[in-house]
Amino acid sequence: MTDPTDLIAPRGLHFGPLGGNWVHLCIDMQRLFAEQTEWHAPWMERVLPEVVHLVEMQPERTVFTRFIPPRTADDVGGTWRRYYQRWAAMTRDRLEPGLLELIPDLARHAPPARVVDKPIYSPWLGSRLHAELAAAGVDTVIVSGAETEVCVMAAVIGAIDLGYRVVIATDAICSSADSTHDAMHHIYDSRFGMQVETAKVVEIVETRGR
Repeated sequence: MTDPTDLIAPRGLHFGPLGGNWVHLCIDMQRLFAEQTEWHAPWMERVLPEVVHLVEMQPERTVFTRFIPPRTADDVGGTWRRYYQRWAAMTRDRLEPGLLELIPDLARHAPPARVVDKPIYSPWLGSRLHAELAAAGVDTVIVSGAETEVCVMAAVIGAIDLGYRVVIATDAICSSADSTHDAMHHIYDSRFGMQVETAKVVEIVETRGR
């Protein structure tokens, strides 16, 4: 029987330098999660300096996503309706509109950074993101943002399915739950070692292609 510890990939960029065809995909670093709402992610403030560091490598290579809730629960179907009935305070009818904006330290970089709005966890479904990145020759996605086991996970899995090299900036992602954040790190290292690399921002910045 295989020892599970034999499957754990080493941390770091073990497939070599980034090369020149990368983008930084920054997930949902919005006031909605940074401030005292029902979706507050306390770690966001802690990781923000590292996210800024990634953006400042080359702001024009960053794509920010924003999670945009529906106006009311009745505007969506399936389990999303039940979800927003539970989180009615987070629908656009109830939210202060400015909470949907990026954290100011990041918003000042857009433009040249791009902003992609999404109504679901994944940034890939129902958008032109993949088509535009593919047309630009992008083959590598550096992922930062929130939350580790929700929208970040959806971005990572989608990028894997589309064949991108995926680099997760370990000190630039955050969650509101320590246990599941830590569990996702273990899953990335132990189950996706051939498709996901996990590295700290300082290593990513030092080895990027220009």
